[in-house]
Formats: sequence, structure tokens, C-alpha cells
Amino acid sequence: MKNPRALAVQIGFMLLPIAISLAVAAALVISVGRDPLEVVDALWKGAFKDSRKLGGVFNFWIPLTLVSIGLVVTFRAGLWNIGVEGQMMMGALFASWGAQFILMDESLSPLLNVVLIALSALGGMFWAFVVGALKIRLGVNEIFGGVALNALVNVISIYLISGPWQPRIGGSAQGTEPFPAASLLPEFSSTFPVNLFMIALVIAAFLIVLVLLNATRWGLNLKAVGVNMRSALLLGVATERTSMSAFLVCGALAGIAGSYRVVFTFDNLRPLASGGIGFLGLLVVLLLSIRLLWVPLIAFAFAAILTGSTRLQIVVKLDASLAGVLQGMLVLFVMLFHGVQEVFFPQTLADDNANDEIGGNSLSSGTSNQETRIHHRGTEDTEKKVKRL
Repeated sequence: MKNPRALAVQIGFMLLPIAISLAVAAALVISVGRDPLEVVDALWKGAFKDSRKLGGVFNFWIPLTLVSIGLVVTFRAGLWNIGVEGQMMMGALFASWGAQFILMDESLSPLLNVVLIALSALGGMFWAFVVGALKIRLGVNEIFGGVALNALVNVISIYLISGPWQPRIGGSAQGTEPFPAASLLPEFSSTFPVNLFMIALVIAAFLIVLVLLNATRWGLNLKAVGVNMRSALLLGVATERTSMSAFLVCGALAGIAGSYRVVFTFDNLRPLASGGIGFLGLLVVLLLSIRLLWVPLIAFAFAAILTGSTRLQIVVKLDASLAGVLQGMLVLFVMLFHGVQEVFFPQTLADDNANDEIGGNSLSSGTSNQETRIHHRGTEDTEKKVKRL
């Protein structure tokens, strides 16, 4: 258990970045002659005024949370999966193909929805596999490979929209024709336009990944690879396979997020359908220092701010990009204070990392035992290799 001083320092480093970000945002608002409280009121009403507004928040939260969960997996393995935006788009492309060419009766709509989600997961995994193969086999940094593949999939989507999948009325880069009704995810109601199945899927994905990361050998291997790949290899961890599995899990979740954008949010395929959600997921994960437990809550806060920001221009005559400024400053200050904490108060981080992410004593004990077994096995294997030499 943490001592009171360490706990106070930890809480201070959590709250100070938020307070400073809000203060800077308030100063910006005041500098243009607006009342910060009026901005807060506009953001709140834009996100929570009624059930339809709340539905809009959930519709942004669903893909953002899926992407963020996947990014936690790759970050745990020490991988900067910048290509997650492209993986969303590839998932959207696969789902769009299925929506247009897999024709089923409307009575079989639930089955078709599942097929499209599975297709989108395969699409995201395929694009993530390319990033992983470039990284593992050819030594191409995943950041550079991801950026290149992001651009490539956007070009592919524009080609399909303006070429083979163009509307019957003629070529257009605006989007394909609306998908058949059977392929679209249904709304819960007109007053709460959200698909409940996808909310349940997000919750299930969160719980499954949480358990996998903290209670399985795979999760331990990811952590070992992320901390030091060479040491993990010496301890007997299949580092290449572990890294590739992280890419594939992230790609699958990102692909599903992409499918939600085209078979629910837009009802067709549009250029840049991912809407920057993949990059926003990177901010969410960096803000949390790769802690999975808080991802749904922080993603919801981000979704609420972005959804509510649409009222800023209407009500207080401020550009909606103010929400992005606030989010960017928050991430910047959190990372800055985290660096200060590492340099001047490293013991508080050590205390924090000593506790398991989900706070379960049995789980923590199981992981520790597993860690010890891997260490012993790796040490024995290394000693045998040395003796043979």
C-alpha cells in the first residue's frame, strides 16, 4: 500500500495537468471576449441536452473505444501503431464490399451484420499484418510503415468510390450509394440512435483484453517484449510472434470500428470515413499512460467534448476546433508532468506500477508467479546455451 506522501504526489500529478489545461483553455476563451462558463454550458448541452445528443456521444465513443483498446495492446508491446487509422479504413472497405455484394433478405439482417463485422475485422487484421511484416521482416519502423499505409488505403478508397463503386447517377468522390437496409446496423430508437449490439461488443472486447493482458502468458509476453525485446528473447519469448499478435488484435478492433462508421454512422462508404478517430485514440492512450482500465471513461469524455463542440460555433461563435485544442493541451501537459514525475519522484511511479492494473490480488499473484516461472525457464535455457558454447 502506498504511503500518504506518495499517494498525495500521485494525485497531484494527475490533477495538475487537467487544471492547467482548463486554465489555458479558459484564458484563450477570455482573450477573444467570451465567457468560459458559456463555453462549458454549450459543450454540455451539445453532448447531453437530450437522448439524441447522448446517442451522438455513444456513436463516437464506440469506434474510439475500440481503437483505444487495440492501441493499448500494441503500446504494451512497445509498438507505435500509427497505422491504426488505415486499419480502420481497410475494415470499412471490407465491410463496404460485403454490404454491397452479399445480398440477404431483411429478415436475415442480424446474420449479415455479424458477417460484415467479421469481414471488417479481417480487413483491419490484413492491413495490420502488412505493418507488422514490414516491421518484423524488413525492419521498417512501424511509424513510417503505418503512415505510408494510411495514405495508401485512403487513395484506394477514393478510387473505389469514384470508380467501381460509384453511384449509378455518375462518378463522384463524395461517397457510394447508400447500402441496402439489410446490411445496416439498426438503431435502438429514433430518440436514442445507437446500436446496442455494438455497445455490448465494446464492453466484451474491453473485458476480454483486460483479462488477456493481466492474467495470461500472452499478456506477460507482450509486457516483456515492450520493456526489452532482447531480454525477452533470451528469456524464451517468441518476440516476433508476440509483436505480430499485438498488431493483429489492434487491427481487428480498428477494423470493427471502421465498419461501424460505414454501416451505421454514414450508411455508405465515404473518403476518410475513419474521421481521425485512430489518431484521437492515440491521444487517449497516451493520456492514460497505456492504462487499459480507464480507456472507456476517458474515451467517453473525449467523445462528449467533440460531440458538444458542434454547438460552439452556433451558440458562442467559436470554432469547434477549440475542443481539439483542449484535448491536445491535456495530453501535452499529462506527458510533461509524467516526465517530471519520472525524474524527480520515481518512487511514486514504482509504487504505482507495483499494483496490478485491475487491482485483483489473486490476479496480481498469478501474474507474478508466471513471471517467476518464465524467468527461471529463461535463465536455465540461457545457462544451457552458455555451457554448450
